[in-house]
Amino acid sequence: MPFTPHPPFNQEALPVPLQGSAHQIRTVEAHDADDHAHNLTAWEQSYDQITRGPFHGVLTELQMPEMQVFLEHTSQAVRQSCCVWPDAFWFGVQGQASHACGRSGGDARINGRLGGADTIMVRPGNREFELLTPADYAIYGIVIRRDFLAATASRMGCCIDWTQLASAEVLHVAESTRLACLQALVRLILADRDDAEDGEDGEDRPVAGVAHAGQAVMMAVLSMLDTGAVDSAVSNSFMRRQRIVAQVRDHVLAHRDRLVTVPELCERLHVSRRTLQYCFEDVLGISPIQYLRIIRLNGARRELRESFPESRTVRDVAADWGFWHFSQFSSDYRKLFGQSPSESLRQRTH
Repeated sequence: MPFTPHPPFNQEALPVPLQGSAHQIRTVEAHDADDHAHNLTAWEQSYDQITRGPFHGVLTELQMPEMQVFLEHTSQAVRQSCCVWPDAFWFGVQGQASHACGRSGGDARINGRLGGADTIMVRPGNREFELLTPADYAIYGIVIRRDFLAATASRMGCCIDWTQLASAEVLHVAESTRLACLQALVRLILADRDDAEDGEDGEDRPVAGVAHAGQAVMMAVLSMLDTGAVDSAVSNSFMRRQRIVAQVRDHVLAHRDRLVTVPELCERLHVSRRTLQYCFEDVLGISPIQYLRIIRLNGARRELRESFPESRTVRDVAADWGFWHFSQFSSDYRKLFGQSPSESLRQRTH
């Protein structure tokens, strides 16, 4: 379900993270949601900011030969289009209050489905998926090469239904196994990050120590897969709501240079206004009107921050995204992003 103004993902061209015997740790900050999306190694991503205010994202990423582990914190609610590198599985575990990033501000949605505190999220590589994360949200991500995961599971006697796992989005797990996984993640990634912040090179940490901590994360993941229950059931009504939201997205992006209204969408999709409202609240947790404004404002912000001819102006970009009342556009833009369109233009990449 493509939902950004970017071209479709070239999934065959996705790079693969660090290979070899070394490990690398880095922490990077961003003050734009889309810039933050591009900081994660070997992922194809695009982020749209949803809640109002300046954005601040922090990513701590550890790359190892067979795994990629990261801790991500975002200050604002964000809708994310994500695609993991091929031949791998991604597992997402919500952070906790005692960690450096603080308590997450609520539950995330993966492809419209809630991922609560008693679950982990999972998706295979090379398949685009959607995440909707609330403001002040912290999440640990674990990406494991499929062949390494399969070999380790076989060696440990874990029986995994790979077909079912590949189609899963939410995995219900026992609280004890989820906490064990979080503790292993803290030992692995935050210890390395603290070393780096103290001026120590992450690669100087003893390889045996990293390998041991990485093995603990792997064992925790296998424990959740061995005892967890895949929630693969999706009702026909929910699937229909997902389709309606996707159709709205496609229509808005195909007619981005003009204002698309809710009555127009209802007529085009042959649904009532109430049905359209239910669809967006159920799948994205926001109203259709909020969505229409957010997707256009984020599209305008991307264009303002990208390199384009000097002859183009802020008014040109606003018109490209259907904003014909410039003062209202400027006001809405500042409220959402905490800066004026002109400031974004000055920050554009060259």
